[in-house]
This record gives sequence, structure tokens and C-alpha cells, in this order.
Amino acid sequence: MYGRYGVDHLNNAIMIVALAFGISTVFVSGIADTVLSLIQMLLLALWFMRAFSRNIYRRREENLGFLRLWGKFKARFKGVSAFFSRLADRDHKYFKCEKCKNRLRVPRGRGNITVTCPCCKHRFDKKV
Repeated sequence: MYGRYGVDHLNNAIMIVALAFGISTVFVSGIADTVLSLIQMLLLALWFMRAFSRNIYRRREENLGFLRLWGKFKARFKGVSAFFSRLADRDHKYFKCEKCKNRLRVPRGRGNITVTCPCCKHRFDKKV
């Protein structure tokens, strides 16, 4: 592999999509099976072309473009994953500061407490 580009994030994504097309061929038949298999073979050919390419600069630019696009996509779902992690946290209760809207985490089972926001130092009472 000396002088070759190798595997990067875009190649990993291409391989995952190719595997998804390969698995989906199990569930369909007829012309759809042929089309999905053809798409899978084209994706695998693209994967090999990128992995064994000697044009390292071009492959790096392609990967950076993919990472920029993936970052925008991932940023849209960042709040969703944080929401589900807060749902799984049974030891704490979450509040928003009434003044600065910062998210605050307070341990459960403390009764009525006064919460102080670390950002704006606003104090408010909550039942935990």
C-alpha cells in the first residue's frame, strides 16, 4: 500500500452503503435484485478505486468534503441524542434556567431546593 491512499471516512461510508444494498437484495426479487446488485458492485468498485488511488491530494479533498457534509448532518441530530441520554439518566433531573436558558442538572430525591445557575447566578426554587 506504499504510495496509495488507503481507507478513510468516505470509504467507510461507501462500504456501509454497499453492504446495505447487498443485504437489501435478500428481500427483493426480479429486476430490483439486479439493480441493487449492480449498484452494490459499482460502490465496491468506487471503494477499491479510492483505496488504491495514488492521487492522494484528490482523495483527501473528497474526504474533507464528505466530512463537512457529514458534520452538518450530524449537527442536526445532536440535540436528539442529548435528549435520549437525558431520558436514560434516572439519577438527575434537568431544568432550564429561567433567565439565560442554560440547561442545569440537579440530583433527584432532594425535595425542594434552590437552584443557582452557574452562568448567570440566577437563583430559583424547584422541587426535585
